[in-house]
Order: sequence, then structure tokens, then C-alpha cells
Amino acid sequence: MPATYVISIRGQLGETILQAFPGFAAEPGENSTFLRGVVPDQAALHGVLAQIEALGLELLEIRQLRAAK
Repeated sequence: MPATYVISIRGQLGETILQAFPGFAAEPGENSTFLRGVVPDQAALHGVLAQIEALGLELLEIRQLRAAK
């Protein structure tokens, strides 16, 4: 079942790196970047996490947002 996630990554990500995360909106934080997007399933979530690791980025936090009722 699709779910919306907010993923916090250390540092300010440039446009080139952000292109590796299609479907995610980026919001800069003080010392991090927040990626927000809908992930269709667990396999896709693992793919996003693998992409973060492959790019050598530091994952700070991942949160699943509750669906509005």
C-alpha cells in the first residue's frame, strides 16, 4: 500500500543529486535536506534507501506520515 515518507539526509543536496530521487520534493533544512514523497511499497522504499547509500549520503531519519482520515 502506498505511503508518504519524509527522509532526512545530512547536508544540502544539489540539483544533480536530487535528480536521483524522482517523485520526491526536496526541502532544505538547516544542515540537512528533507525528501518528501509517496512510495508505492516496501520494495520501492528499500530501493530509495539503497540509492541513498550508493550515493554516499548520510541518512538521518525516515518517517512515514499518517494518512489523513
